[in-house]
Amino acid sequence: MNVNTDHRDNYDRAIRIRGLEKHYPGFTLGPLDFDIGEGRIVGFIGRNGAGKTTTIKSMLGLVHPDRGSVEMLGYDAAKDEKKIKAAIGYAGGAVGWYKKKSIELLASVTASFYPSWDDAMWRRYTDMFSLDTRKTPEQLSEGMRVKLSLALALSHGARLLILDEPTSGLDPISREELLDVLLDLAGEGKTVFFSTHIVSDLEKCADDILFIRDGRIALDGELHDIERSYSIIDESAASPALRDAALGRRRERDGATLLVPSALASSELQAQTDTSAPSLEDIIIHLENGIESDNGCADTDSGNAAQTLSCEKEDIGAVKNSAAENAYAVTDGKKGGDR
Repeated sequence: MNVNTDHRDNYDRAIRIRGLEKHYPGFTLGPLDFDIGEGRIVGFIGRNGAGKTTTIKSMLGLVHPDRGSVEMLGYDAAKDEKKIKAAIGYAGGAVGWYKKKSIELLASVTASFYPSWDDAMWRRYTDMFSLDTRKTPEQLSEGMRVKLSLALALSHGARLLILDEPTSGLDPISREELLDVLLDLAGEGKTVFFSTHIVSDLEKCADDILFIRDGRIALDGELHDIERSYSIIDESAASPALRDAALGRRRERDGATLLVPSALASSELQAQTDTSAPSLEDIIIHLENGIESDNGCADTDSGNAAQTLSCEKEDIGAVKNSAAENAYAVTDGKKGGDR
């Protein structure tokens, strides 16, 4: 079996990002600093335009970051591009290229980029995903085209899978099936890093959460630790100390609620009757809203949990569906433009 064995054994993180920045007119990504542990499912969440796709494209070298370092599976992205490409799988959603060609031909084209392509592994994933390789992509549902993209990304022995909005556009049943696939892959020891703007995706399968807001990381940690770190309180019953500690505000039908860090306000919370344990969605929405300041911009300057972020929005398109990007080719060829 021709599997990929070209890897390092002395690294302790599947992904290590330090000081990553990318500047566009009207939008700045970063600086970003985060680590992804091996064998974890990590959900990268943020609203459309927050910087998710730009982060992923910068990590993969599909755009050129202005500064910072990226390591994946122990390799420096600036020095070991070929080795990284050979060791990871990337999928930018449903397959959108060679729509009228057979799936078998798509596999043959993709395999030509990877010396470590494994036909037995390809057959395993096509069986797992119930893919008929005699069909063409245009004959498949959106959910099945996403599964095809995953099969192509995994069949060269990838140990790290990077997915950009894999559930976008899928119906609820197809989304559930895809998230089950991600759980299965993590069970095989693979690391999965996927972006989404759908909170329920994370609650279903993520071990860790990265929340990006206006180009900056606003939340980073294990899902269950994050959920235990905050409490929701009724604004009308909140003490001045709790109002000062609030990280975000959410309007409700009959008032508003505040998100407060449990550790910072534990003594206050003991006397607070109108409290509840927040869901991840509660936390994300409160942090996204922030606390309205006098200038109308949400102020979320609250220590490690959230940062003061720009009100400017990103205007970056989704990753282009092309054979070169979907195959994430093992070449030294120059990429296209950054925008």
